[in-house]
Amino acid sequence: MSLARAVLLSVALSALSCPAVAQCRQALALGLDVSGSVDASEYRLQMDGVARALLDDAVADAFLMMPDAHVRLMVFEWSARLHQRQIVGWTEIRTRQDLAQVAEQLFATRANPVDNPSTAIGAAMLYGVKELEAQAECWQKTLDISGDGPANIGLHPQDITEEATGQVVINGLVIGPDGPANVNKNRHNLKTLMEYYEAYVLRGFGAFGEPAADFTDFQRAMQRKLIRELQPPTVSYLDPSGLNPG
Repeated sequence: MSLARAVLLSVALSALSCPAVAQCRQALALGLDVSGSVDASEYRLQMDGVARALLDDAVADAFLMMPDAHVRLMVFEWSARLHQRQIVGWTEIRTRQDLAQVAEQLFATRANPVDNPSTAIGAAMLYGVKELEAQAECWQKTLDISGDGPANIGLHPQDITEEATGQVVINGLVIGPDGPANVNKNRHNLKTLMEYYEAYVLRGFGAFGEPAADFTDFQRAMQRKLIRELQPPTVSYLDPSGLNPG
């Protein structure tokens, strides 16, 4: 077991031994791609897709599975190097009503025209990391970067060091960039883009990429990803003598 994982488990177990004090088990930031390759219909599919995912019973159960250790959620959109806009500010998720209120904000969100609709994944990563580092009391810090293409401007993901991302885990939701018109081509492009994310974007212990065949599959992919990444730190590595490095 890595030292970082051992420290995380130690903090989690210590906190859970004091249930009277509410804890933040995870800070989760969702970054949604609104670059030039995303049209108005696809923008709506993303915003509504996240909203409907949050209203899904299994997703809600994942958010609320530890009543004394809540999740803190933020949603932002990103495109060009200087365009990152918070859609939902940091919100503590303690009840299904909290999720419903976030969903309402997302349903009501309208696109904000961007002068430079390029794809600055590196800038989005650094923005999300900075926001998460401000949530210092949360045990885990997770950033999701959704996107349908590689970076084409600004600091590229491969140039961002591990020191710059620190203890933040960066996951990806990778969207098939060509839609369902040519299924074989779309599968190839999705595989290629997933490989790009795996090589350059995903960071940290347990980081993973979740594929969406196209924007119409975004909601289902978001549901799968949220359920997976909201699982609390496992204690299966523990034995009576302490942390088991195996």
